[in-house]
Amino acid sequence: MVTSIPPHKRTALITGGTGFIGRHLCQQLQAQGWDVIVWRHRQGLPPALQTGRRIDAVVNLAGARILGKPWTKSRRRLLLESRLGPTAALVQWLAQCEQRPGVLVSASAVGFYGVRGEEPVDEASGPQPIFQSDLCRRWEDAVSEVAGLGLRWVTLRFGVVLGTDGGALPALVRPARMGLAAVMGHGRQGFPWIHIEDAVGLIQWAIDHRGVHGPVNAVAPEAVSQRQFQQVLTDVVGRRLLLRVPAWPIRIALGEMAQLLLDGQYVVPARSLEGGFQFSFPGLRGALENLLTRGQM
Repeated sequence: MVTSIPPHKRTALITGGTGFIGRHLCQQLQAQGWDVIVWRHRQGLPPALQTGRRIDAVVNLAGARILGKPWTKSRRRLLLESRLGPTAALVQWLAQCEQRPGVLVSASAVGFYGVRGEEPVDEASGPQPIFQSDLCRRWEDAVSEVAGLGLRWVTLRFGVVLGTDGGALPALVRPARMGLAAVMGHGRQGFPWIHIEDAVGLIQWAIDHRGVHGPVNAVAPEAVSQRQFQQVLTDVVGRRLLLRVPAWPIRIALGEMAQLLLDGQYVVPARSLEGGFQFSFPGLRGALENLLTRGQM
C-alpha cells in the first residue's frame, strides 16, 4: 500500500541541480512552494546546512554523462568518481545530521541491466559483469548504505530522458529534420525512454510516497526498438527513415561504449505502474509531438 505524505512547506537538497534533469526538478519544486538548495559537494556544505537547517528530501543527480568520450581507463575512473564521490559525501553528511531527511532519491540508469537482447527486464532483473552495469550497481550500492541510518532510499533507473533543452533528443532531431536519421545496427535493440515531465514526476512521486523503496525503472510504459524510435521521430518531423549504419564501424570507433547505441534494453516500469504512478506521456508519439510542437526545436 503506497501512502502519500501530506503536503507542507518543505526543503529539498539537490546534487546535480544545474544539469538537464536537475534544472527541471528545481523549477518544478520551486513552483510548488519548495525551498531548494543546490549542493556542489566539492565546494563543501552550503551555509544553510552548516547551521543545521532541516532538509526534508535529498535528490542525488550528480554524475558525468556516460555517452560521450570512449571508455578509456581514465574516462571510466571519471564516470565512477563523479557518481560515487557526491554519493559518499551525501552519506557522510546524512550520518552526521541530527534531524535526517525522510528520503534519499538517487539517479541510476537502465545500464544496470547490461546487454539483454530482446528480453524484457524489470526491477527484479540483475546486473551483468560489464562496465555499464557495474557502474550503476556500485552507484546504487553506495546509495543503499543510508539504510543503516534508518533512511528510506530510492534509485531511479533512467532510460533516455527526452526534452528540448538537454539530453539526447536535440542531437537526434537535427539529423532527422535533414533526412539523415539512421537505424543503428539491426535496429531491434531496445530504446528505453521517458519524457522529461514524467522523469521529474517520478522523482516527486518517490519523495512523496513512503511505500516506494529501492530500485524503480524510470522509463515510459511503451517499449520501442531503436528502429521504431527513429521511425516515429522522422514521421513526427515530416521526414522518411531511409538510412542504416552498420554495427561494425560503430563498435570499432567507440569500443565498449558502443553498447549504449547497439545493445539496448527492453525495460518494464513495473514498480511505478504497480504503485499507481500516472504517466503523462506513456506513448512515444504523444511524447515527441508534445516536445517538438512547442516551437523550441
